Amino acid sequence: MRFRELGNTGIKVSEIGLGAEWLERHNTEEVKAVIDACEKEGINILDCWMSEPNVRSNIGLALKGRRRNWIIQGHIGSIWEAGQYVRSRDLKKVKPAFEDLLARLQTDYIDMGMIHFVDTAEEFERVVNGEFMEYVRQLKKEGTIRHIGMSSHNPEIAKMAACQGEIEMILFSINPAFDMLPPVTDLEEYFAEQYDEKLGGIAPEREELYKLCEQNRVGITVMKGYAGGRLFHAQTSPFGVALTPVQCLHYALTRPGVAAVMVGFDNPGHVADAIAYETASDEEKDYASVLASAPSHAFSTGQCTYCGHCAPCPSRIDIAMVNKLYDLAVMHKEVPGTVRAHYGQLEANAADCIGCKGCESRCPFHVPIAERMQKTKELFS
Repeated sequence: MRFRELGNTGIKVSEIGLGAEWLERHNTEEVKAVIDACEKEGINILDCWMSEPNVRSNIGLALKGRRRNWIIQGHIGSIWEAGQYVRSRDLKKVKPAFEDLLARLQTDYIDMGMIHFVDTAEEFERVVNGEFMEYVRQLKKEGTIRHIGMSSHNPEIAKMAACQGEIEMILFSINPAFDMLPPVTDLEEYFAEQYDEKLGGIAPEREELYKLCEQNRVGITVMKGYAGGRLFHAQTSPFGVALTPVQCLHYALTRPGVAAVMVGFDNPGHVADAIAYETASDEEKDYASVLASAPSHAFSTGQCTYCGHCAPCPSRIDIAMVNKLYDLAVMHKEVPGTVRAHYGQLEANAADCIGCKGCESRCPFHVPIAERMQKTKELFS
């Protein structure tokens, strides 16, 4: 495993990390198996943004006796309310939620105290200039958090964070589909003749962010490196071609400022798929030639990455899971029996959607969720 400096924190992290959100759907033994596999391979950083109590407890049990082996990104502002994840800036709710994180992880400190999910300029200003930031500063002064970070999906907000002065690292979404905007209107010409592995094909605001972070020594850890798994299949990839985990990792790890990619693992096999990057050949890492011959391109807007930020739902629908099952179903001529079975086991499903669209206001990728719920309802009826 190769290790990288995380900005100016003085901390070295494994270039492949554990993004723990998919552990939310696994039991204690399965969570431990994944964390054991990660540690065996030299992975030393994990991100826990989830507020769901069981997954926090399961991670804590898995880390018991080896807390010092891990760098933890723990989020401030992710709370559990009425049985659902909620993003909050209300300190009366934020403080006990963060204390719950510490208790369930069985630790008295968090390495990276992450200001959770800031995607608008107005909210950024409210957070960094108000009582929320005062609370974060106090946590750092006490040693409860060692460094201050922020998570965002918006490059303009991430740039504001990189220049703020106190924010030392950023959790940001990076993959080829999110990054690459065509500079010409003829997409076939762009991919056939103008594609370059260098930064030339990246949206200017993203290119500027990565260079700014490198210049200011603000570290980046990457979320959505696989685009929720969409990039692994030609049917769901916006390029019309499939990429491998190794190619996705290589793309993210060659961006300026990036220290680690936080990968979602469902089982030890997925850990092995990612660790293959450490011994992969140049040919295996080469994403450029694959994208150069890609038949199409689509922007990231409107594509669900199953991140869960759409929650909470008044009908208690697990929107991320419903969207994932829908995407799996439409890859086939008929809905596979296993997919239908998983859908049938959901506590609430697309048929329970009331069309309030509150989820759409929280979605960082502007997915038309209510419309997708209607399509899902019809597909599975």
